[in-house]
Amino acid sequence: MLKSMLACCKLYISESRNAIALDSIERAAKLHPEAIITNIFKDEVYNRVGYTIVSHFTPANSSLDASSPLKRAVFSMVKAALEAIDLELHSGTHPRVGVVDHICFHPLAQASMDQAAGLANSLAADIGHKLQVPTFVYGGVHKRGKTLDAIRRELGYFKPSSSGNQWTGGLPSDALLLKPDHGPTELTGNKGFVIVGATPWVDNYNVPVLTTNIEAVRRIARRVSGRGGGLHSVQAMGLAHGENSTEVACNLLDPSRVGADQVQLEVQRLAHEEGLAVGEGYFTDFSQERVIETYLRTIKSCN
Repeated sequence: MLKSMLACCKLYISESRNAIALDSIERAAKLHPEAIITNIFKDEVYNRVGYTIVSHFTPANSSLDASSPLKRAVFSMVKAALEAIDLELHSGTHPRVGVVDHICFHPLAQASMDQAAGLANSLAADIGHKLQVPTFVYGGVHKRGKTLDAIRRELGYFKPSSSGNQWTGGLPSDALLLKPDHGPTELTGNKGFVIVGATPWVDNYNVPVLTTNIEAVRRIARRVSGRGGGLHSVQAMGLAHGENSTEVACNLLDPSRVGADQVQLEVQRLAHEEGLAVGEGYFTDFSQERVIETYLRTIKSCN
């Protein structure tokens, strides 16, 4: 029954093409065998990789202190990423705030949001103070529940840093427009900063739009998103994705209420108004049910 208390971390690294760097990150995770990587999603156009890591809570670590295997695994992966990747050399068509762009914790099974938030806050403090990287918190970790997209907007996250809808090179020293919640207030351009949060489960669903007209796709993304008056609990952005394609990249914050099927149909409807064709969307991770199944099957095979 103890393993019915699970937590998941989604860790997004601004790199997908450097096999040596990715190998060092994944070897760092394997130093903590109680934490299992259940999915790796690499996107070479975005130059970004997403890791899904899951572990259980025991009576010793249910308070989410430093003994948590999930926290130790993710901290090791973050440290390895910062050592192996130079943001000054990075380019891709997905926005980012640093080598480690985003970390989010989700409670699974019988774990609580308070537990996930405690773990996220503890990790954020360690990244800020032990690794000396400015770190922001959001969601269940933030005192006022500030959202991820609100922090990103304030930091200019959605504005490409170079032509061709690319985010290229390190962050300028004046990019730290807000005071971080943890760590130094001065920015190291080749590392950037980190955003850490805790929320209920989020599905990530991307819909290809067969055009190079990025402005039209951004209009579609705005109209799909809840903030733009579209689908409740959906966040969306339009991004270039290859030479002849773009995507509406979506976070589904309440997938039991508004799921991928609804997003697909709405993107198709809005794209039709723009005279554009749409491809079949795809998830960048498994469902939370499959993530739990994968973890339990993997941990059982290791025992």
